[in-house]
Amino acid sequence: MPLLDVPSMVRLQEEFRLSMKQLLGELCLDLEGQYADVAKSLTLPVAYFRFLGQALERDAYAHWKVVGWIEALNDLVYFIDLLQQIREEQNLPEFAAQLFVECEEKFFENSYLDDLFPRGVSQASGLERRLNQLCARLTQELTQESLSLVPGLPMLWCASRKIPSQTMEVQLGHNVERAEMLGTMAVGIGGDSYEVPLSVKRALKQSFGQVTILIRPRELSVKIGRTVTPLCTMRGNRMEWSWKHRPPVMAMETPSGAITVGPTLVYGKDRQPRTVASTSVDQVRRIKQAWAIVQEAWPEGHELLALLTARIIPLKAKGVVSFSYRHRPGLSFINCFDRDNLDLIDDLIHENSHHHLNLLLRKQILYHGDRNQQIFYSPWRRSLRPLRGILHAAFTFTMGAMLFERLSTWASERGGLVRWKQAELTSRDLQRARFRGLEEVESVRYSIQDLEYASWHLKWLTGSGQRLVKQLAETIEQVEQNIAPHRKAVLASTFGPALRKHVRELQQARQTYGPVRLSKA
Repeated sequence: MPLLDVPSMVRLQEEFRLSMKQLLGELCLDLEGQYADVAKSLTLPVAYFRFLGQALERDAYAHWKVVGWIEALNDLVYFIDLLQQIREEQNLPEFAAQLFVECEEKFFENSYLDDLFPRGVSQASGLERRLNQLCARLTQELTQESLSLVPGLPMLWCASRKIPSQTMEVQLGHNVERAEMLGTMAVGIGGDSYEVPLSVKRALKQSFGQVTILIRPRELSVKIGRTVTPLCTMRGNRMEWSWKHRPPVMAMETPSGAITVGPTLVYGKDRQPRTVASTSVDQVRRIKQAWAIVQEAWPEGHELLALLTARIIPLKAKGVVSFSYRHRPGLSFINCFDRDNLDLIDDLIHENSHHHLNLLLRKQILYHGDRNQQIFYSPWRRSLRPLRGILHAAFTFTMGAMLFERLSTWASERGGLVRWKQAELTSRDLQRARFRGLEEVESVRYSIQDLEYASWHLKWLTGSGQRLVKQLAETIEQVEQNIAPHRKAVLASTFGPALRKHVRELQQARQTYGPVRLSKA
């Protein structure tokens, strides 16, 4: 399919929804069958998970919150299986060594490797204990997240099963992965949350966010120490919330649904997340303006952006680049404080392109194995990277090159300076967009040569992978033709030295690393 084939991506999303619903059912079957004893020892509420699966709407199965929850459940079942294996394992050092390698390849996006091998090396002693601890933590996190995916469902569960009351230990502290603030409970998948009263917040800080949820057929309450505070009460068929309602912050409405802006993730000087804070009106405005410019300058790219991005989390982080998670499709963490207007537009498209490729990867096998060997030079990181890293980079930066070319052409048609609903791209921004377009053309062409080598010489790419690389090559060639008329002006501008340096660095990298060979691993 063409890179910007929106109807095909819509069909892929529908297939994805069905596959996630099917996966949830299969995981519950496994936990009720072959892993029933371990699930019981962990007090994993499998029957409630089934009840939740039936209550979720069809569209919810592609939502980042639901997908992340099902993916985490899938991870838990994997680790429960390992827990059963390790109890019968005769050669524990070999088991640990194989698991270490597998975790390196599979779990490069989360902390599982650190949880199981905190020293950074294969370690057999204490592995069963660490597996138990990981399973217990995942159980607690999964149970907590399941309580808030469908508003009021825990009460309905107790009522339907004639359960007088039930308790769940949960954590209402800052949640970095979902960007949820201390003392709030996110409810549903639309971005709504409820904030604890001030008096309760003080007690919450003393308990480090640890609370107990009391579930009854017609009431949800929160217990902190000896203090019990009502959260939600059923009045007939209507839910009444006692905590302050924080409605979602809407950035824009699209045919694919509302795009919301979440709280801001604040980093410390060590470039680690420190806290979650309210997002300022100014940052929401900037995001709206950046979105509007994409919509005006590049309608085809905007269609994909509206389809695949659902929620934006601003980052207040010096030197931290924007990012997203494979298991949270549609959730983009965007550095809005350390980046200008052009960078903000670029980052929106860049993270959306990761969502795009991740959806393709759920449908198609593009390469054989994970090939974790870091043998391919990355023009963007200026270091060696594994095949998956180069493929993601070539894909996302091809989209970036298309964006910069479209911004350049659009600006030329409008006479240079761009103003759109009070958003502004200056003449320098537009010259930098042309420079970035030319820069990305050079970088993508470099990596496509390596991807072609990985395909034809190393035999690592599948037929689908080969077709995708061919599409990237054809696309970047078209971008190069469209932006070529601006090359002379860019070389004569203040960006000329940087572009020349970039070309020289790529030439030197090619001489240094040459055609990639496994001997370089």
